[in-house]
Amino acid sequence: MESVEKEKAALFSGIETEARAEAENIIKEAENQADEKIKYSKKKIESLLDDAREQAEERAEAARRKILSGAELEVKRRSMRIRDAVMRDILGRVEKKLSSMTGDSNYRSVLINWITEAAVGLDAESAVIDASEKERTLFNDQLLSEAGQKIHKQTGRQVTLTLSDEQPLKYQGIVLTASDGRTAFNNQVKTRMLRNQREIRMLIYNTLFTDQKE
Repeated sequence: MESVEKEKAALFSGIETEARAEAENIIKEAENQADEKIKYSKKKIESLLDDAREQAEERAEAARRKILSGAELEVKRRSMRIRDAVMRDILGRVEKKLSSMTGDSNYRSVLINWITEAAVGLDAESAVIDASEKERTLFNDQLLSEAGQKIHKQTGRQVTLTLSDEQPLKYQGIVLTASDGRTAFNNQVKTRMLRNQREIRMLIYNTLFTDQKE
């Protein structure tokens, strides 16, 4: 009987020892798994934080670029408006300056140049000149003769010029019409400025809005 009790006690002791060992293994494994989960969670959190920081930086950079782009666009718009206003002002002053010159004795040479330019463009043997009422007072045989000589010098052709008996032009400048009435060359101030607008604007732009290097 006593031996049976000893065997039972030894069996229970072995089972208890194995159970404790198994429990310790389970606990260690659980702790290891918990540590791994903690490490994974920390890495995941760090990764998410890094992503969040990166996205925040990207959004901040995108917002900065958008703001700068908008500011640059607004500066360009304002700059263009200023340039256009300055150019309109200068062109207006040029037109007024030319208008004020009609009473100047040197204005004859301006008319001769315009007549010559129109005659070269018209390419006719004879032409009729029309001008504004104020400019008509400057026309005489001498002016027409000087214009004819200048045309001949430039083209080698003799062109007969006469003053029109039609109503004076409304605007400053001259219009040269072939005697057959089929073609005409408009050299009025407004038309001249429109015709040469690109060159005039480029000259003003280069003078005022670009760096002049020596």
